[in-house]
Formats: sequence, C-alpha cells, structure tokens
Amino acid sequence: MTQARLALVVDDFAPERERIGGILAGAGWRVSVAASGEDALARARRERPEIIFMDIVMPGMDGFEACRRLADDPHTRAIPVVFVSTKCQRADQVWARMQGGRELIGKPYSPSQLVGALRHAG
Repeated sequence: MTQARLALVVDDFAPERERIGGILAGAGWRVSVAASGEDALARARRERPEIIFMDIVMPGMDGFEACRRLADDPHTRAIPVVFVSTKCQRADQVWARMQGGRELIGKPYSPSQLVGALRHAG
C-alpha cells in the first residue's frame, strides 16, 4: 500500500490549521502543520510536502516572505504554495503570484476550493 501524500498547512490560528487539515485529511492526504513562516520553512525542508497551504497575515515572517524564501531554496523551490487568506482582493491575487504562489483562495473558503487546489501538487 502506498503512503498518502503530504500537505503542509501554515496558519498562526490553530482552529484554521485544524479546519484546513481536516478537509485535506478527508481527501486522503497526510497533513503536517506549522504556526509560523519560520516553522513552515523548517518543516518544508525536512518533510518535503507535495503542496503547502499558507496564510499570508502571520506575526513575524508573513506568508509572502515565507513563499519567497521557499522559492530561493533549491530543496523547496519546486513545492507549490497555495495561499489561503482574508487578503484576497485583485491586487492580492496578483501579488501572491508575483511571490511565487500558485493560487490565492479567499477566506471564507469551501472544502471544494481546497480540494481543487490539490491539482497543483505534482
């Protein structure tokens, strides 16, 4: 039996990590969680998830900075990042792509939006 694929969920708000993680687990994925941009970088390098769902607004290193650093690291640059945030105006969508994000899903979101974003995973 093959092991389920791994997704990393990054959000400073624990209930949000649990909600997103539950949706992804329900879609058959293993889930790892991080509460900050710094933790996300360390986990991504160590665990090599197939996709990262990342909040933008977090204390310390925000999601945009974390995404740029992931893209600069040869060990993590190929991991697709999907932003999940309340910042979802048109300008935010453009900026998210400029930072290396594959997609920006606005909060509140539907489970089908998150499951649909899994298509970005290799």
